[in-house]
Amino acid sequence: MPATAEQEVSALAQRYLTDVKARLRASVPDSPSGYFDILRYHLGWQDRDGGPVDEDSGKGLRPILCLASCELAGGDWHRALPAAAALELVHNFSLLHDDIQDEDTTRRGRATAWTVFGTHQAIAAGNGMRVVADQTLLALADAGLSPETITAASVELTQRYLEMIEGQYLDMSFERADNVTSDEYLDMVARKTGALIEAAMYLGALVATNDNAAAQAFGACGRQLGLAFQVRDDLLGIWGDPNATGKPVGSDIRRKKKSMPVVFLFQSVSAEDRRWLDGAYAADEVGGEEVERVLEMLDRLDARAYVQQTAERQASDAVSAIDGLGLPSNARRTLEAMAQYFVTRNK
Repeated sequence: MPATAEQEVSALAQRYLTDVKARLRASVPDSPSGYFDILRYHLGWQDRDGGPVDEDSGKGLRPILCLASCELAGGDWHRALPAAAALELVHNFSLLHDDIQDEDTTRRGRATAWTVFGTHQAIAAGNGMRVVADQTLLALADAGLSPETITAASVELTQRYLEMIEGQYLDMSFERADNVTSDEYLDMVARKTGALIEAAMYLGALVATNDNAAAQAFGACGRQLGLAFQVRDDLLGIWGDPNATGKPVGSDIRRKKKSMPVVFLFQSVSAEDRRWLDGAYAADEVGGEEVERVLEMLDRLDARAYVQQTAERQASDAVSAIDGLGLPSNARRTLEAMAQYFVTRNK
């Protein structure tokens, strides 16, 4: 029986993530000041008192995509481990700051770093996580990469995480905006989520080939996969199974998050419903009865199908981005499985 998309991605995770985690642990230094304890806590390595805990560091999708891209492009994925670890550190730097900006009190089933160590300390920890990421990427020299290739990798990562930060800024500004179009939303998501996934696939292919054109094609694939991932995430934020997502149905509505379904709703409702929506979203939080009414509006417009189709279109575009590279059929099948996973996952 052929493996499902989820099984294929799970197999990639088992193949790569043990070595990624070892590289991450080697990258975060010891410090008598206790500063790096915040990083270790956020990464799921220790509790608030410094004791070791069972690790829960998230899905590791960016390292997986980086190392898979390296292998699919014909390289030895072990050489790309510094890039994979750097990507995960950049991702976690963004999460440390996002938790503060969104005032989220839990992540991965436990208290967020800022609620344990304080806001100012968590901001400083996020800043440090980004610097550690930059240092980690430079270890590509140990894998024998040329200074020119390492410089190209550093430029790519820096440009993409700056774009990621810009996307976060746009996302927060959308919360106060009266009108956000689908195109504006997709542009924001391409930055906030797509940019770092683009970097992941670009860096993996660059390590494998030292060919900028091939790396750019893989990067374009990653950009579209990032869009597909985020649009599916938006669907789960409203209609996902709470047992899988850990969030109640309609949680993104309650928080007034301008996700793809909500942007579509504001653009598509009648004038009367739009006036009601404007009033409901003027409050600090959308209340329980209002959430139910918003869900009813979304159902009338068949918004769930629209959002899912948007995600699937982005995933299809992602696979098409590598058509000109002449990859072996098994490599293309792996990319297709990853794209399928991105639009069918339930958490």
